[in-house]
Amino acid sequence: MAFCSPLFSPVNFAVVPKHTKPNYRRNFTISAIPPLSTAITSPLDGTTLAVLGGSSVAALAAILSLTDPERRRQLQAEEVGGGDKEVVREYFNNNGFDRWKKIYGDTDDVNKVQLDIRLGHSKTVENVMKMLTEEGSLKGVTVCDAGCGTGCLSIPLAKEGAIVSASDISASMVAEAQKQAQEELLKAKDDLAPTPVMPKFEVKDLESLDGKYDTVVCLDVMIHYPQSKADGMIAHLASLAENRLILSFAPKTFYYDLLKRIGELFPGPSKATRAYLHAEADVEKALQKAGWKIRKRGLIATQFYFAKLIEAVPA
Repeated sequence: MAFCSPLFSPVNFAVVPKHTKPNYRRNFTISAIPPLSTAITSPLDGTTLAVLGGSSVAALAAILSLTDPERRRQLQAEEVGGGDKEVVREYFNNNGFDRWKKIYGDTDDVNKVQLDIRLGHSKTVENVMKMLTEEGSLKGVTVCDAGCGTGCLSIPLAKEGAIVSASDISASMVAEAQKQAQEELLKAKDDLAPTPVMPKFEVKDLESLDGKYDTVVCLDVMIHYPQSKADGMIAHLASLAENRLILSFAPKTFYYDLLKRIGELFPGPSKATRAYLHAEADVEKALQKAGWKIRKRGLIATQFYFAKLIEAVPA
């Protein structure tokens, strides 16, 4: 499932327009990392914590030591009878599905943070589509959309003529993606053009994927994998791709990591699964071990969504 959770609660909301159909042929812009001084508000009591750097880091460390988010994650795992994977599957088949279906959709029934995340995720999809179409037609090109969510990428790929294999760990997400694909691809039917090939949707985790594809895409899924497991996952995805592998992940930097840790002080339904950040150098090292090299890279960032996007090819 494509998923990038807001890691902290904002004090200043950006007014983001309702998401419209993406223009994925726009240029791939690399946004700047958020400034050093950022204000965030606790949803519990409205007090403001200011991340100012320097001397405030010690104070923040003291605050963080008063909580135990890891214990909260452990209790969640025990409730569903397993570890990270079971928590993720359970979440996205239930409460998480309802929340992220709204974020990925076009309903007005979302708050400003959710709208901002929608905008960020749509920018990621736009940039991936630009990467895939700038070298020529996608007609007949095989693409594996690993962690397809509600079909935000699979459906545009099919409209461009790609042969898409889409999968997600969540049966609810897969059912919604299939429903939306049927609706949108039938609308796209043109008497003068062939009907797009319906993506093949399956309920699978990343480790269960098999086959060979021209291109493998995995967006915003690595956030559910610690680096030790992410290395193996990257190697597995690379083994499925013949020409191109596209990944997006939440980048691990000092300030993003600090904001994530502060966000864990305030548990809520938006942070029901463990979130892992990844250093770009670690991802690149894992790709190199698998015999791949990064050809393109960039950062997509809105106020509450951030993702590093990379395109890798065989070395």
